[in-house]
Amino acid sequence: MKAKTESIVAEQSIIRGTSLLSSEEMDSLGSLIVVTGPSGVGKGTVTGGLLSLVDKLEKSVSVTTRPMREGEIEGKDYFFRTEEQFSTMRKQGEFLEYAEFAGFHYGTPESWVEEKIKSGIDVILEIEVQGAMQVRESCPDAVLIFLSPPSYEALEERLAKRATESQERIALRLEKAREEIKCRHLFDYEVINDNIEEAIGNLAHIVYAERLKIKTGDSERP
Repeated sequence: MKAKTESIVAEQSIIRGTSLLSSEEMDSLGSLIVVTGPSGVGKGTVTGGLLSLVDKLEKSVSVTTRPMREGEIEGKDYFFRTEEQFSTMRKQGEFLEYAEFAGFHYGTPESWVEEKIKSGIDVILEIEVQGAMQVRESCPDAVLIFLSPPSYEALEERLAKRATESQERIALRLEKAREEIKCRHLFDYEVINDNIEEAIGNLAHIVYAERLKIKTGDSERP
């Protein structure tokens, strides 16, 4: 029983950033890479390009309560769940982070992320800012990247081009974006998404640089 308990604790330390693993074991682990930013900034496009460019990197699939959009696939883009199902998962502690945005809930399934990191795969979380702030507090070894728009006007134009939401919903997202951008100094890196190819390249440089870091498992954030 003791050995089993120690094994469980060691697995949990992989994400939580404690130093229960040896230096050799830490070096063999993947990294948790968080890409966040306001809605409409292009997180999906940029991370998609990054995934096609960098090997040993996988995107975490989030759980959401928002309706499925045209072209989205269950289990690939999101795990689509009802509010009741999401609440049950939250109460059972199944999320690494969860957040409410624009009336819908989002969460990252922790067990999936842990398994990938243990196997040496870098996991990228493309999540809302509220969820990224939770990861910042609970996972000190996570690499935090804030994706910013070149301007508010550009962000508004991108949201309008989606043609998937009402003007009221777009206004809500823009108001939220102004508050979120004020928090960008709390992250490790900021990438401006003015040119998609350049933004993808900058993210790739960050991933490669992080792979060269010595992992100690006892990082602390200010």
